[in-house]
Amino acid sequence: MIRVLVVDDDVRVARNHQEVVESQPGFSVVGVAHTAAAALTQIHGHRPDLVLLDLHLPDASGISVMRALRASAAAAAPQQTDFLMITAVRDIAQVRSALHGGAVHYLLKPFPLSALRDQLERYAVARRQMDAFGEATQQDVDRLFGLLRPPAARSLPKGLTSATVDLVAGVLRDAPEEVSASEVAERAGVSRVTARRYLEHLCADGRAELRMRYGSAGRPEHLYRWVA
Repeated sequence: MIRVLVVDDDVRVARNHQEVVESQPGFSVVGVAHTAAAALTQIHGHRPDLVLLDLHLPDASGISVMRALRASAAAAAPQQTDFLMITAVRDIAQVRSALHGGAVHYLLKPFPLSALRDQLERYAVARRQMDAFGEATQQDVDRLFGLLRPPAARSLPKGLTSATVDLVAGVLRDAPEEVSASEVAERAGVSRVTARRYLEHLCADGRAELRMRYGSAGRPEHLYRWVA
């Protein structure tokens, strides 16, 4: 279970983000904070894996929260906490500071909640893959950094659209068990060939997995499941 702390000075926004996190399988919210001081207290108390951190807080900036945590970690046992910045601050100096501080991504308000959901899914996949690695190859590193890259910066293969990616991903995510390309095609309202192309893309992206089921005769059946 990925433990998340939500930090935002706006109570309503914090509640919305909390609901998105709690709707994601494999995630739990360990606390909600509305100030930098409360954020640091809860980070040290709950030791979350991920902090959804607003930059604009009433008593200090989100950057100062990151720096304070890194400083305390350097003086004691390292605390493995990642930061996903969620803010309306567009100043490039702040963006640079967030990146230097180790933020895994920087989401600019306003954004659709689906963007947060997608980033959480990518973060979960990246963590799962890192936990599985002993030593990483260059290909492994490229894939991990690619998972955390902003979706808008990731070009889709020729002929694929983001709307259909979301459609097929939603069908696969909601499936209670492994499904074939034909089943995905029927539920998504697309052709089997189209479903197969998008399923292969999701597998290459690390959000889905393929398993071959071999029968007594004929070609093996391709079964897909959502792993994010």
